[in-house]
Amino acid sequence: MGVRVEKTDLPGIGVRHDLITARGRRIGVVDMRDGTRELSIYRLDDPDCTIASIPITDAESSTLAELLGASVVMSKLNELKAEAPGLFTEQLLIPASSEYSGRPLGDTKARTRTGVSIVAVVRDKKSIPSPKPDFPLEAGDTLIAVGTREGLDSLNSLIVSGTG
Repeated sequence: MGVRVEKTDLPGIGVRHDLITARGRRIGVVDMRDGTRELSIYRLDDPDCTIASIPITDAESSTLAELLGASVVMSKLNELKAEAPGLFTEQLLIPASSEYSGRPLGDTKARTRTGVSIVAVVRDKKSIPSPKPDFPLEAGDTLIAVGTREGLDSLNSLIVSGTG
């Protein structure tokens, strides 16, 4: 069964989006007209009756989305490792001293030079999946890379000291 989401207009209140899980549980987000938001869990036997309703701020919503998204990305990468022996994932921090700090990702020519794919960049606790070659790298960014052990070591040397 695919993911099922239902949208319900709540006149005078806002909009409710419900995720129905594979096991039939209903989790909802109510976006109020005044800009506030609630996370709700509903009774299994009555989709209009909540078991719990939790007011959440924009920052809490964003953090929850990041946590859920990050766990999905890491789960997929772990599946890839299990299906493709010899491939590894690594997180590489761009130091302030890197010659690529302040330059576009494409300037590294990482895939051509090391055989490694940079699948995401994490900046300020936010994930940027599939960054394009014109994506500007900054000191403190973390590259999420997939490749062989040798390729990842080469990428680290490239990013840190400019040799790869």
